[in-house]
Amino acid sequence: MTALPHHACPVVLAAPSGTGKTSIARALVEGSSEYVFSVSATTRQPRSGERAGEHYHFVSEGRFRQLAESGELVEWAEVHGHLYGTPRNAIEKPTRRGQHVVLDIDVQGARQIRERVPGAVLVFVFPPSADDLVARLTGRGTEEDAEVLRRLTNARAELAAAQEFDYVVVNDDLDEAVAAVRAIVDAEVHRPARAEGLAAIVQRLRAEIDERLGARRE
Repeated sequence: MTALPHHACPVVLAAPSGTGKTSIARALVEGSSEYVFSVSATTRQPRSGERAGEHYHFVSEGRFRQLAESGELVEWAEVHGHLYGTPRNAIEKPTRRGQHVVLDIDVQGARQIRERVPGAVLVFVFPPSADDLVARLTGRGTEEDAEVLRRLTNARAELAAAQEFDYVVVNDDLDEAVAAVRAIVDAEVHRPARAEGLAAIVQRLRAEIDERLGARRE
């Protein structure tokens, strides 16, 4: 036995816009059978190339609110006039298969996950500096100055939530940041609380030791 069987853990990545949490999430999932994306539900229309059930579960506003009211969404929020949320099954099914579910969400969503998903691991991603964050936002070339200002204002507020998280990772180098998140998950799955049938394993090992002790005393 080289490792104890363990329960997988949902991994929440949250950060201000422009910090690179989505890039970290993608790097964790790509080419891996251990990590999978959580597929969110949304009321917005599919964009070009998006497939239902793979990128999002596209639902009506009425259906979305039914899911929220019945507790089938573990977190949800309204963003730019559309509703987005994480179905409970999107976390529970992969977790039962032993896969770590990666959630790329905002601070508000992370707080809801903390309340409703025991065992979730919350990771806050930092930019290496304010100048770097500004450079990433303006370097996209897709946002107007007013939008950049709005995102920076939100980032300032969101940074205050970092102390609510289990871990913090600085995304200065993407490969290093991904490695840090993997190391966090590797450490988490070795917690006694995540070990499957730990009491039975301890009992079996103790019984085996008792047998050896008895044989040596004879």
